[in-house]
Amino acid sequence: MRPSTLRALKRAAELTRQNRLTEAVLIAEPVILTADSYEGDEILRWLADHVADFTGENPVELP
Repeated sequence: MRPSTLRALKRAAELTRQNRLTEAVLIAEPVILTADSYEGDEILRWLADHVADFTGENPVELP
């Protein structure tokens, strides 16, 4: 994934934790919409792996 894409996703996560969802979407949406299929797959994996970055909660570990 391009460094600029990763920066945008991290910034969106930070804004989401601050309850600034509109700003988070404004930053993340263009990056996600312009990604090619390869980068889109990387973005999906990153989002799945970093859910706690957006919620600010620790992920629950399943037995």
